[in-house]
Amino acid sequence: MNRFALIAMLPSLLITQAAQAEKTFAERLGWGEKDVVLILHVDDVGMSHSSNLGAIETLEKGLATSWSVMMPCPWVPEIVKYLKQHPDVDSGLHLTLTSEWSLYRWPPLAGKPKVPGLVDAEGCLWQSVEQVATHATPDEIETEIRAQLDRAEQLGIPITHLDSHMGTLFARPDYFERFAKVGIEKGIPVLAIGGAATYALKENPEAAGKLRPWIPKIWNAGLPIIDDLHTASYEWKPEDKKEKFIALLKELKPGVTEILFHASIPTEDFPLITSSSQARLADVRVLTDPEVKKLIRERGIILTTWKELKERRKKAAPLD
Repeated sequence: MNRFALIAMLPSLLITQAAQAEKTFAERLGWGEKDVVLILHVDDVGMSHSSNLGAIETLEKGLATSWSVMMPCPWVPEIVKYLKQHPDVDSGLHLTLTSEWSLYRWPPLAGKPKVPGLVDAEGCLWQSVEQVATHATPDEIETEIRAQLDRAEQLGIPITHLDSHMGTLFARPDYFERFAKVGIEKGIPVLAIGGAATYALKENPEAAGKLRPWIPKIWNAGLPIIDDLHTASYEWKPEDKKEKFIALLKELKPGVTEILFHASIPTEDFPLITSSSQARLADVRVLTDPEVKKLIRERGIILTTWKELKERRKKAAPLD
C-alpha cells in the first residue's frame, strides 16, 4: 500500500460536511444515537502465509471482526481451507488490481488477453494505483472484479463484502461505478462512506463529496453504508501503534466506523516481501492487547461485522 492509494480511496466516497447534522448510518441501521459502532478489519488476507497467520490470530484471540481476501495471491488456498472449517467468519474480497512488491507478484485472474490494460511488462498487475488508472479501462476493471468473484464462488468461500486493495477502485469515478454496479447486482455490501467521515475528511477535504450521488443509490439498493473509515494505522510506527490506537478509540464519534489493519505474523521470508513486516506484527499485538480490549468494554464500543450490517439494512428505511 502507498500514500497515493490512501489519499485516492477517500475522496471518491466522502460526502459534504452538511451531512454531519443528519442521522448516522448506525442510527439508520438500528443502533442508538450515541452508539459507537466499530468494524476492526484486517486487509491483505491470502497475500502470504504471514498474512494468514496474523489474520487468524487477531480474529480468534483478538478484536478483529472482519477481514478481506486477495484472490489473485498464492496463499489463498490456505485461507480457503480455514474458511471452510469456519464458515461464519466475516470474510470479504479485497479486490486486487495491483501487485506492488518487487520480488513477490501475481497476475490478473482474468488473464492478459481479456485485461491487457491491467498487465505490466512482467505479465503481472501494475505495481501502483497511478499505473492502473493510466492504462486500464473500466471494462477491464469490471472483468477482473468478476473474475475474482468467480474464483471465490468456485472455491465456495463466504463473501460478506467487497473492498479495494490500495484503494484502486476509488481512484477514478468510472472504476467506482463498476465496483458499485457489481456489488448491487450481486447483493454484496461494498465499502462506501456516507456519514460525517471525520477521519476521511482529514485525508483529503478538498475532494469531499466527489461520489456523493452513489451513497443513496447503494443504500436504496439494499446495501449498508458506513459513517467513516480510518486508514492511517498503516503509517503508524510499530512502537507507537498501541498508544495511537488507544487515543483513537477514546475519540471515536457515534456512527459506524471501520478501522483498517494489516495484521501479519512474519515468517522467515516475509521481510523479503515487504519492509512493513514489523508494523504488521505490531497490528497483531495491538489487536490482541488486554488493555485495548478493556478500553473497548469500558467505552461501550459495539463491535460489528459487514454481515451484521447487511442484516440490519434489510430492516432499515430507504433514503429520501
